[in-house]
Amino acid sequence: MTKKEKYLVALDVGSTKTCAIISELTETGAKFVALGAAESKGLRKGLIANIGAAATSVRRAIEEAEGVAGVPVERVIAGVAGSHVRGVNSRGGITMGHRPRDISRDDVHHAVDAARNITLPEDRVVLHVLPQEFLLDAHDNIRDPLGMIGERLEVNVHLVTSSASAMQNLVIAINQAGVEVSDTVLEPLASAESCLTQDERELGCCLLDIGGGTTELVIFGNGMLRHAAAIPVGGDHFTNDLAVGLRTPIPGAEKIKREQGCVFKDLIVEDHAIEIASVGDRPPRTVYKRMLNEIVEPRAQELLSLVRDELQRGGFASLIPAGLVLTGGGAHLTGLVELAESMFHLPARVAVPRGLEGMPEQLSQPEYATVVGLLLYGARARRQAPPKPATFVGRIKSMFAGA
Repeated sequence: MTKKEKYLVALDVGSTKTCAIISELTETGAKFVALGAAESKGLRKGLIANIGAAATSVRRAIEEAEGVAGVPVERVIAGVAGSHVRGVNSRGGITMGHRPRDISRDDVHHAVDAARNITLPEDRVVLHVLPQEFLLDAHDNIRDPLGMIGERLEVNVHLVTSSASAMQNLVIAINQAGVEVSDTVLEPLASAESCLTQDERELGCCLLDIGGGTTELVIFGNGMLRHAAAIPVGGDHFTNDLAVGLRTPIPGAEKIKREQGCVFKDLIVEDHAIEIASVGDRPPRTVYKRMLNEIVEPRAQELLSLVRDELQRGGFASLIPAGLVLTGGGAHLTGLVELAESMFHLPARVAVPRGLEGMPEQLSQPEYATVVGLLLYGARARRQAPPKPATFVGRIKSMFAGA
């Protein structure tokens, strides 16, 4: 392993902050080396709105991590999120002859390729092809058919697709910051890597990655990802509601949300007074904690109602007995777990990332679940298979080569 191959770098370009972590690959996974973070600029609802501003945020985060690690960053694994992400199920398969024979690794790959071969709109690209189960002749619910014997191999897959232009803009912004994109990963899939237990994956659960602009969700069952979607409500919506409802500046509203906001009124025991800043040169004013609740609880109910609608639309409402797992910066909202349990009648918990060797206490917060998960995902991919040259990112870079 060369010095360059020794390190793995993850980049999370979020609506609120941009994070980069440098890690050192080990025999069992990845070891923390350095963290860099910067305020995100040029993004709106998880999408790049200003490439130059986004590139500046990326550059600042990476330079900070480089300064701590003393290691130059040339390539990163980047997270992809936003309301443009869609998931769709597909089935495909191959016939291997007129008599049963052993299933090889190539047979598995060909069956998966057949399942991903569906017609997509011109502006959509496949981000992930995630096998759910294999079917061999008359047998179903097969996790891994390698080495089994049969004539017809089929597979059900979940295709995660994204907007081609959104992906291109993300890659261009990162390239303008002076680094290449080695791979792209769906952010809630990365968060699941660092947050979910194997029991939750097997029994069935829904992970909500609550970011600033959007909430990403993934559903697991029988150990496999079953569904992926995005909800156009995130933590910034709560902040904006408070700023408008209380007529206070955005920074003050964000601070109030974090320190005093509660989205489940049954938890408010004492309705104490809170001093808030006014807009302009007006003097500070006094509001009460229950007033904050009356502003933020309806927004939390809206978010969870949209999640419930998504579950019902996909037929998953009764298939997540392990309940809801909340992560991302928005998971800090006081009372969100209790409100989720009340609305869904299922268990809920806030998850923090784990699994990265030598991880400092600072990273043990929900907002770092994605960037830590990106490292774990990348380290596992490195162990399991060599990098594939013909990635979507590679095609994007070739499109803009020499431009």
